Amino acid sequence: MPRLARQKKEDAIFHVMARSISEVDLFKDNEDKLHYLSLVKKYQKTYEFRVYGYCLMDNHLHLIIDANGADISRIMHSINFSYAQYFNHRHKRHGHLFQDRFKSKMVKSEIYLYALSAYVHNNPCDIKGYENCPEKYEFSSLSIYLGLRHDPYELVDDGFIMGMFSKNPKKARESYMKLVYKCSDKVFKEEVEFLNEGTEYRSERKILIRNIKTKEILEFIASKLGIKEIKLHTKHCREIVEAKALAVLLMRSLCNLKCSEICRVLGNITQSRVSELSSIGVKLLDDEKYKNITYEFMKEYAC
Repeated sequence: MPRLARQKKEDAIFHVMARSISEVDLFKDNEDKLHYLSLVKKYQKTYEFRVYGYCLMDNHLHLIIDANGADISRIMHSINFSYAQYFNHRHKRHGHLFQDRFKSKMVKSEIYLYALSAYVHNNPCDIKGYENCPEKYEFSSLSIYLGLRHDPYELVDDGFIMGMFSKNPKKARESYMKLVYKCSDKVFKEEVEFLNEGTEYRSERKILIRNIKTKEILEFIASKLGIKEIKLHTKHCREIVEAKALAVLLMRSLCNLKCSEICRVLGNITQSRVSELSSIGVKLLDDEKYKNITYEFMKEYAC
């Protein structure tokens, strides 16, 4: 029986769920879960999507993703394929890890988004020891929402959903906690202390336009790094590795191009090398010189 076409829209928010095959846990230990979150962050840098919440259980996971103009299938294939390779290598196994393709459902209303967020954050209540305190579970974003811990990967945009409750962080967190506990038929816990009150929440959402031309990206990178554009098409030139890596990263992010399509743009390059350059580009975003490169490009070319 043929698969049904996945529902997609450029400006959609998705509830994504993935499950492992029945005979193996998706995450064998905390190290696996931490690695999965690091991959979500890696590809967030590549595709510029937003994460509104997550929960990693032993045999399945939930993500709330705002694709921000990117292709949700490409995002999740990148994350899950990389994780399966890591998992099989680390645990010395072969074969499929995920049960079929990931499931995704578009969020079509604010009310559904509220309920979905509470449902995802309520998952730890099924774990022994967390029945009455899901906010203490380390691999859910609930504690980030409640200001109980910092986001180690700076992965989650909690302000969008929380801003729908109140601009005041304390009031928003109290209302949100009540919603989570209401969804689990638990009583709201007065003793939870909200930390890191911070500034007010603002519920704002803008979609990143992905109809950029590759020529514009190559021109921008060549100008920014002070090289001739033709060099970006040169094979085996060590002095332009950074420039080429940033160009590949921006083409994957802003043009929604596959590795094979980038090969055709650059010429004289393999798909594996494009993938490698993309990973180098992600690491370069940690450098102060390049951390805002996407926004610098959009400011110059997408006006």
